[in-house]
Amino acid sequence: MVATCEFVTSEVKNGVLIITINRPDKLNALNKQTIEELHETLAEAENHSEIRSVIVTGAGTKAFVAGADIAEFANFTIEQGKQLSATGHFKIFNFIENFSKPIIAAVNGFALGGGLELAMACHLRVVSDNARMGLPEVSLGVIPGYGGTQRLAQLVGKGKAFEMIVTGDMMNAQDAYHWGLANYVTTQEALIEKCLDITSKISSKSPTAIKTAIKVINAGYNNKLNGFEVEIEEFGKSFGTGDFREGVDAFLGKRKADFKGN
Repeated sequence: MVATCEFVTSEVKNGVLIITINRPDKLNALNKQTIEELHETLAEAENHSEIRSVIVTGAGTKAFVAGADIAEFANFTIEQGKQLSATGHFKIFNFIENFSKPIIAAVNGFALGGGLELAMACHLRVVSDNARMGLPEVSLGVIPGYGGTQRLAQLVGKGKAFEMIVTGDMMNAQDAYHWGLANYVTTQEALIEKCLDITSKISSKSPTAIKTAIKVINAGYNNKLNGFEVEIEEFGKSFGTGDFREGVDAFLGKRKADFKGN
């Protein structure tokens, strides 16, 4: 699977889908078309068993994604604003969070507004040492509308999230690592290589178990679910999978497992 759209490009390397948001002249800002293309690319990847993980990054050296395309919604009504947020949640941000394969945000440079919200929806974040991350929406008279008010607090804590959102201040790479917003900090040159190091570890593990783990971890942050009960249920189901049988047989036989994702 190698898809090329106008603003989103993708390629597969050793079972890893690398998606690049490609609007460098606009600092990769998210407009309606980019969101649609990103959704379509991910939806297609969901059904390809050879793709085991995903890396999302931005084109150029200045920005991962520097926010939403403000010009597109400058004259929106209240109802249009609500629809903008709801569509974004459905097509990208919740879609990524609940994706069945691990998604890593490779944050190169600025990740602001919708860009930081995109990174936070991903399961892991690797950031370049020149990264700057923030939610400056209050400077425009709005609030983060793509999950930022919820996911930032989950990652850095309520107090720090309040500070970042109400001041609009940016956080540098080292502070992002300190506060748990970034899993790793690396140079811009080594950014994708670090992500590929992580995906190489993922590729040797059970796709079925990974898919289930993502579901169960997310359940713990869903106030309509009891994460512990979901864990018990899904743990039990694991015993009926082909990957469980293969994993146990490989362990007892002292060989490397060959997981099929079933």
